[in-house]
Amino acid sequence: MGRIEVRIGGFGGQGIILMGIVLGKAYAIFEGKEATLTQSFGPEARGGACSAQVVLEDTRVLYPYTTNVDILVVMSQEAYTTYYPKLKDDGILLIEDELVKLDEVKPGQKVYGIPATRIAEEVGRRMVLNIVMLGFLTAVTKVVSRDAMRKAVESSVPSGTEELNLKAFDRGYQYGIEKYGE
Repeated sequence: MGRIEVRIGGFGGQGIILMGIVLGKAYAIFEGKEATLTQSFGPEARGGACSAQVVLEDTRVLYPYTTNVDILVVMSQEAYTTYYPKLKDDGILLIEDELVKLDEVKPGQKVYGIPATRIAEEVGRRMVLNIVMLGFLTAVTKVVSRDAMRKAVESSVPSGTEELNLKAFDRGYQYGIEKYGE
């Protein structure tokens, strides 16, 4: 598969960093490949800009930063505006479609949208919108297997919330399959 660069952006409180951790864990630990995570966030505890860069490789990762993003996941308008220019011409863009409005998309790019916040609220807690988005990412990109991602979710979330988070993951995954096919 080679090198896959993933950038996840949003604002503090959406679980952006946890998304990067879970994705890297799924790829490295549960699929036996290599992954690195770098993160950045503003000084605010909640509401400030936040991003995670995950580099996935079959062999050792030699450079841990994203320079030419293959998959961009944005969960706020600011993240879209800031990170979209780094998305490859044939890249994949995943958006929280109730929070992000697109003003441009290059012809070769694929765009997938999900109302992750609304689905998280239906599942029972708005806070699991990041896990809904991970399920969606798994379904539409196939970059990590469903089984590996579920194991990573289950082993990464706070004790006692595993069932809720797996339900959120499954709902996001199902939405991706139903709306965009296998």
